[in-house]
Amino acid sequence: MQANRLSRETLLPQLAAHVLQHGLGGASLRPLAKAAGTSDRMLIYHFGNKETLISDLLGYIAGIYASALETAMGSDRAKTRQECVARILSQGRQPMMQAFLVLWWEIVAGSARGLSGYKEAAEQMMTKQLAWLETQMPEDDPDPAGGARYLMTVIEGTLMLGTVGHARTAREGLLASDLSGDPTSNHSSNLAGDLPPT
Repeated sequence: MQANRLSRETLLPQLAAHVLQHGLGGASLRPLAKAAGTSDRMLIYHFGNKETLISDLLGYIAGIYASALETAMGSDRAKTRQECVARILSQGRQPMMQAFLVLWWEIVAGSARGLSGYKEAAEQMMTKQLAWLETQMPEDDPDPAGGARYLMTVIEGTLMLGTVGHARTAREGLLASDLSGDPTSNHSSNLAGDLPPT
């Protein structure tokens, strides 16, 4: 890519594709620059510093994830919190979403390790996801903001437990919660069915 055609807008899609395929890899500039067909100095020129680059990149990826999830969820709002959780878990398990989940947990791990920029990026991404989740809550939900936070906690825990071999634990937790609804209903079995057996 020629230097005069480089900009944040042209670099971010290339950097995002690389990170979704290979991970952040400690957020080293050289592999990112190579993926974008430029130098690490040019990345710094366009983003100011490494922390801004990582923050902008992760914000861009969060936007891609939110758009993909929005498209997959459709325009019909869920009628219940149970339906909202079931839809999101179903989409979160689709192969196209796996790269986003792997990257998310890499960001969470970097944040836990205190790596520069990771906590800020994770906070920014979570704030955007919570705002989006509020828009997915049932129209008659008595507390959409609180409900979104509750569902985010359940969804994050469920996906993480499934990834570490405890899908059964997650399934039993969902069935034991108010999110399972009537255990004899089709909806309840669909919610539990979104988790693979262990």
